[in-house]
Amino acid sequence: MTDADSPRCYALLPCAGTGSRSGAAQPKQYVSIAGRPMVAHTLAALAAVPRLDATLVVLSPDDGRFEGAIPGFEGQRGWVARCGGATRAETVANGLAVLAERGVREHDWVLVHDAARCLVEPAWVDRLIDACRDDAVGGLLALPLADTLKQEEGGRVAATLPRAHKWGAQTPQMFRLGLLRRALAHAGAAVTDEASAVEALGLRPLLVEGDAANLKITWPSDFRLAEALKGSR
Repeated sequence: MTDADSPRCYALLPCAGTGSRSGAAQPKQYVSIAGRPMVAHTLAALAAVPRLDATLVVLSPDDGRFEGAIPGFEGQRGWVARCGGATRAETVANGLAVLAERGVREHDWVLVHDAARCLVEPAWVDRLIDACRDDAVGGLLALPLADTLKQEEGGRVAATLPRAHKWGAQTPQMFRLGLLRRALAHAGAAVTDEASAVEALGLRPLLVEGDAANLKITWPSDFRLAEALKGSR
């Protein structure tokens, strides 16, 4: 394979959600963390990964905040599409179609990352690329579970689940464009991450150890934790 044919890497950032669980008065990706909108931290980390040829941010069609929050983002390595859907899977699928229209090839890699994982470090993204670039399937950042798992029923513990061999999925999740498009079309809109869509095709994504600091801002208390962690860096 020539250098021109070698797979390239692109990031896709689904950024069309409202963040209703966060308790914020605005979409959580625009909430300020350490003086900058959350999504600005996420995009800065991705921009610091030289092997990412470009990052596509997928916004909701009525998003009127992005350009004001992230001035000067669009360019050779920064792309924006207002084609977000009603679910994460639909938003990602629409974004993949935009990447294909922009010339991203079926065998090129796409790293899907949560906008709300604003503490991601470029080194963790590089670790994922190193682990997956020669893999037949692709993979994701994840962490072995440390906490004891409880199954709930009616607000009480119904069972304790074994945590051995269980991992908590993180992002980025890295798969080839063609495979991911097929996987999402097959799995439908209910899947909550890209790896589960790929698994539904009978494939086994690679688990690449992430970092506990790569948390997804979901609940009100997460903003305080992210602020403290950003302030300590």
